Amino acid sequence: MNRLNRRPGRGLSTQHGRDKQGSGAYIGGGGPKAVRTLTAMPFTISLHRLRQEMRGLLLTLCLVGIVTAGIFTFVWSVGLTRGTVVYLVPVLIAAMRWGLIAALFASACGVLASAFFFFPPLYSLEIRDPQEVINLLLYIVVAVVVSQLASRLKNELEKSHKREIDLRDLYAFSRRIAVAFDVSDIQSAIEDHLTAVIQRKVVLFATARDAAGNARRRADAAVPPQVLAEIEKLEKADDRRPSTGDPVVADDGEAWLVRAVSPKNPEFGFVAVNLGRPSHGHSDADDLRVRVDAVLADATATLDRLGIAQAINEARMRAETDQLREALIGSVSHELRTPLASIMGAATVLSTAPALAGEPKLQALVQDVRSEAERLNNDIENLIDATRISSDGVKPRMEWADPSDILDSALDRCRKKLSRHTLSLNLPKDLPLVHVDPVLVKQALVQVFDNAAKYSPPGSTIMVAARARDGRIVLNVSDQGAGLSESELPHIWDRFARGERTASLTSGSGLGLWIANAFIAANGGKMDAISDGPGRGTTIAIELPVAQATVHPMESDQDE
Repeated sequence: MNRLNRRPGRGLSTQHGRDKQGSGAYIGGGGPKAVRTLTAMPFTISLHRLRQEMRGLLLTLCLVGIVTAGIFTFVWSVGLTRGTVVYLVPVLIAAMRWGLIAALFASACGVLASAFFFFPPLYSLEIRDPQEVINLLLYIVVAVVVSQLASRLKNELEKSHKREIDLRDLYAFSRRIAVAFDVSDIQSAIEDHLTAVIQRKVVLFATARDAAGNARRRADAAVPPQVLAEIEKLEKADDRRPSTGDPVVADDGEAWLVRAVSPKNPEFGFVAVNLGRPSHGHSDADDLRVRVDAVLADATATLDRLGIAQAINEARMRAETDQLREALIGSVSHELRTPLASIMGAATVLSTAPALAGEPKLQALVQDVRSEAERLNNDIENLIDATRISSDGVKPRMEWADPSDILDSALDRCRKKLSRHTLSLNLPKDLPLVHVDPVLVKQALVQVFDNAAKYSPPGSTIMVAARARDGRIVLNVSDQGAGLSESELPHIWDRFARGERTASLTSGSGLGLWIANAFIAANGGKMDAISDGPGRGTTIAIELPVAQATVHPMESDQDE
């Protein structure tokens, strides 16, 4: 099975036991050293959250103390007798920073400080004037209302900010899905989306049918083997309802939450979420598990709305279709080469046989057989090259070569096709050496020459020029043929691309320039097509980098 991206959904088939210390249950048959589950804590509120609340209350108390000192100094220096309304400031700050509880605590502290420091008798909580009691009651009402409004405003701002982040992440996710070509692209997008939403490390695993195409992902998944074992158990399980089980802790102490991405759509695969190292004595892990499950449920609903399951199936179908087509093309091409070689050999022998010397009609038939066999052989070679590019990629064997020699070799191979055209060569003698695979570059040039001869009228001129420019060799092949329209230019490098204007006039597979572009790109170069329009010819420009060779001085032996 293979790592893909990330996603939620389900629990683990567990086998519980006790380690020697009785610290917790373990999963699987590996004993205490295998994977241990986190024990649920009995607290209804995590100590971490309680510490946050206490920290907010202490900071609120300090804030009230600062305001009290400020009011006390200001009242005595200016001669005022009242300043309790200023206690609304810490109420607002506490509500915006630490929530409603801290704001109510600030209100209570403000009331006590006002009664103690500013209402006679001073430095006593006793209030003798009924009017002052009414003032304090009004202050309490105003403080409570203000704290609630401020707390509500804070919550709305946080929700608005969260919605903005969610929309931004969802928009980025939908854009990646729109340009995804295969299953791995879609699953990578899902993994990145879940990581952004959960704010934890998330690893997505493909289903078994996708494992072969994504086997290389496991190497960089950085997932403990115990988690991989749980993923395999989950994949084999028939029931994929969301689990309420605890996370599992691997040997390194990291807690992982293992789930199916979606109970309804197994195409999404399986997910492992790294919860970090659990802390003993509180239920943070339980709170985080609940939060992760909720986020995964929302993400599953989002994936369902976007039709990601259908997109994955379509991408998988495209990949399987391409694999089948490449395998079929490769097999058929290799099977055809043997009888085709026999046909070409027989035609060559017949063309020189003395018995046919006085039979011009038979010689013409033999020549037609030989020409068609050579054309079919070129098409088969193109199919084999296309299969090699799609399956294994192009692996050039770099060496130093003279670009003039490569051009001469390609022209010699295409001499028969170019014989019906006027060939104009402009090749400087001082072209620098290039560090390329000469075989691949030659095959690319053969495709370009073949394309120029095929789409140019007999008797027209095909110009071949080369020059060195800015550390690169530029080869231009210009013809006076059919040319290209603006709509055809962007697709000239596509596989099986053929122009609608010329498809019925000339034979071909549409692979030539695609193969040439792949071979040149493998050598660090690039290709470009230039045309002034239909009927005005085409120029194919090939750029190859010129690497600087290091010349080591020769050491001469001195004879004594």
